[in-house]
Amino acid sequence: MSASQSAARRTVLKGAAALAGAAGAGLTLAACSTEAGGAAGSPAVPGGPGAAGSPAVPGGPVELGAATDVPVGGAKLYREQKLVVSCPAEGRYKAFSAQCTHAGCILDKIEEGQGNCPCHGSRFDVATGKVLRGPAADPLAAVPVKAEGGKLIAG
Repeated sequence: MSASQSAARRTVLKGAAALAGAAGAGLTLAACSTEAGGAAGSPAVPGGPGAAGSPAVPGGPVELGAATDVPVGGAKLYREQKLVVSCPAEGRYKAFSAQCTHAGCILDKIEEGQGNCPCHGSRFDVATGKVLRGPAADPLAAVPVKAEGGKLIAG
């Protein structure tokens, strides 16, 4: 093999390695995205960002259960419905999407008034939706909620 053939071969191999690295980086970024399937280990939210860019809030009314399930001064995570509801005062309720604004994962628990995102550790104030710890930068989306006939209705 001549010196020029050897140099050309090295150039081709370097280019292939660069392309493989770029493809790998793309897969890594896709694992942290809300497109087509949500974040790594988290399914897309029906009607949420993983579903063709729709908002992460219910499209219509969703019955959550008894209003008394949310303690005054506390909050409850409705993971199945992808919502978190707090009760700042008797008869007053606030609801937020439980979908993390960083990568679309669903909050997994509430501890000391903070909703936890299991994917990257973001923490949210469940009474206000505000980000308490990143990497999320945007607050949880507010969702209308009301108590009707002793039941909570969101959306």
